[in-house]
Amino acid sequence: MLLDAKKNKYAVPQFNINNLEWTKYILEECQEHGVPVILGVSEGAARYMGGYNIISSMVNSMIKDLKITIPVCLHLDHGSYDACFEAIDAGFSSVMIDASRKELDKNIEITKKIVEYAHPKNVSVEAEIGHIGGTEDNITSDMFYAKVDECERLYKETSIDALAPALGSVHGPYKGEPKLDFKTMKEINDVLPIPLVLHGGSGIPEVQIKEAISCGISKINVNTDLQIVWSKAVREFLNDNSVVYDPRKVIGSGESAIKDKIDELISIFGTEKVK
Repeated sequence: MLLDAKKNKYAVPQFNINNLEWTKYILEECQEHGVPVILGVSEGAARYMGGYNIISSMVNSMIKDLKITIPVCLHLDHGSYDACFEAIDAGFSSVMIDASRKELDKNIEITKKIVEYAHPKNVSVEAEIGHIGGTEDNITSDMFYAKVDECERLYKETSIDALAPALGSVHGPYKGEPKLDFKTMKEINDVLPIPLVLHGGSGIPEVQIKEAISCGISKINVNTDLQIVWSKAVREFLNDNSVVYDPRKVIGSGESAIKDKIDELISIFGTEKVK
């Protein structure tokens, strides 16, 4: 999936799922457009939905019942050491081991162990170097930029399949204009044969997204954008329909907003080049 994106200069979207409905909306809309998709699951979302086995079973059943034929990857987002093993054993097709807060040697040691467990099971591994700023799952990090030589060393000593270098993006809403380090991004892409990943893709202007893709970004993670448009639509629905209490109608009132945002993003990401 990502190697084709890297070769043909587009980005595969990772849309984080938070419940059954969101999973269904994302799969349906990406199927409609005939584009590949990565379903991201944070540890917090996994706890909320009941565990990795439940999520894996739900996604696989939904792919079958909805007759989804596009490439779909079920991916653990920002996984801890133990969570990666749990997700792999539950049938996830990809995991991200996030040991970026550790010193480089420890990051390499931890990441290598995950790769050694994942690859024989045909599971791909994403790693992170530097710190992505902002807050995710109630965990806040300061920004710390990735360095080219450290990225190269992490790749060579672990054989990871994708790398998320911290280069100015943040989780959650941006305060002011995002400032991505495109120069370093391109330098990393020039020395690594693997795809690069942009975390915190929500709220980045279209011109910067396209510049990032030209610099080697092949996967862009989106969660906040979908949360914002969904919650806005649901609030408006509840304000206009105060007597409605059916949870299916309440949750479903945000379906069109999510699908419209997906349409917009896959166009910006150039994902339809896969055709």
